[in-house]
Amino acid sequence: MSEEEDAGLHELKSKIRDERGFNAHVYKDKCLRRRFAVRMRARGLESFADYSALLDADPLEYDRLVDTLTINVTKFFRNPETWEVIAHDVIPYLMEGDAPVDVWSAGCASGEEPYSLSILLHEWAEAIGREADLKRVRIIGTDIDRGSLAAAEQAAYPEISFDDTPSELRAKWFSDSSPSYLRTEAKAAVGFRKADLISGDALKDQSLIICRNVIIYLDRSVQEQIFRTFYDSLLPGGILILGRVETLLGPTRGLFKAVSTRERIYQKPV
Repeated sequence: MSEEEDAGLHELKSKIRDERGFNAHVYKDKCLRRRFAVRMRARGLESFADYSALLDADPLEYDRLVDTLTINVTKFFRNPETWEVIAHDVIPYLMEGDAPVDVWSAGCASGEEPYSLSILLHEWAEAIGREADLKRVRIIGTDIDRGSLAAAEQAAYPEISFDDTPSELRAKWFSDSSPSYLRTEAKAAVGFRKADLISGDALKDQSLIICRNVIIYLDRSVQEQIFRTFYDSLLPGGILILGRVETLLGPTRGLFKAVSTRERIYQKPV
């Protein structure tokens, strides 16, 4: 990329931050170029300068751009091996005792992740006759994109969302329709709110934080900042689950102990 193109990218990032409050500077340039290119091709433009001018002329394009920048591809039970460890090890650990269990799904997109956890919690409770314990659980999903949060609230999903879902869970917890609706019981303990992880919006006193395939798109310094936020948000003994291609960086490595290095599951020491 030429110096002129680099300058154009920097100016476009600053424009979006100043005019829409979306801090694109914290994202990796490679990721941003790819996602900017999606919208530029859609509008038949080749330069960042021309696209910047389009944003001035067509304010609705800003909404389309932010949607593209914040999109997070997700599915129910993505990376099944991770969810097996959650079902067999993490959930029984979290549900020990009788204390409240607060869960934060950070960067939840359209809700597949927090709902996957809710389903597994119900499966655990039904298997051992502890349905009453589910009243102790509260799952909050946060995301920066209002459209994704609206979709999460609706809990209606296309067939592609179930590529990794075990057939028995698909049949038990979702309607046989298109789109497919999640059963009310699995929605009851799950709520959603708009929050910007990068700006420091955080939940406190969490038993579990799940943030998978979100941090990989951010610059290293921002990743370390978010890991510190997660550490501060967890209760002693709380669990952090990252995506399979993500890992703790810098000083934050020393803050957590590994529960499953392969599945990127970590624990804040007691």
